[in-house]
Amino acid sequence: MATDDVWIWDGGRVSLDFANTLRNRWRTTPEETLRVPDDLMDWLREAHLLAAGTTGAATASLLLSARRLRESVDRAVLAVAAGPMPEPGDVTLLNRSAAAAPRPALQLLIIEDRLEPAGITAPFTADPTLALALIAQDAVDLLLSAESRRVRVCGADRCALRFLDRSPARNRRWCSMSRCGNRTKVRLHQARTRQSGGITEG
Repeated sequence: MATDDVWIWDGGRVSLDFANTLRNRWRTTPEETLRVPDDLMDWLREAHLLAAGTTGAATASLLLSARRLRESVDRAVLAVAAGPMPEPGDVTLLNRSAAAAPRPALQLLIIEDRLEPAGITAPFTADPTLALALIAQDAVDLLLSAESRRVRVCGADRCALRFLDRSPARNRRWCSMSRCGNRTKVRLHQARTRQSGGITEG
């Protein structure tokens, strides 16, 4: 079972955070963090989509549905960010999933002197199926917004997490500066130092 410190919340949207539950997508075999149904329940609680006091366990079939939804979200947002349309099958799955729950009331945030939707920030349901519907709704909202063109893949060689670039210059490269940005800069500096040292010695 995954532990709480496994979850990463740098996507900028709950649907991107959900896509990021499959890690190291650059590998032939990515790392699955939703390994058992309880992992899914834990993630939904940590994402504030499932009420903290919810009891009971998710089923294996719900976990499979969640993984299918996750991959449809991932394919669709990357397709739209790159320009073309998502696959019709992914659109159908997102629409069907999103329709499984009533829409939550919109909330507002002030970000850099402009109003932005706050997204889903509070526990909404005791039903994990409806919690997954909220993820699908967030993905639909993202795909229909101008922000869909600001979805990025982390520039670190061994990361590939998805995130929403809200930087003013639209040039954010890392999912997290502390996790990937600084580490990459340190590695590049060390490589340059080794290379220059080798040239000097030669």
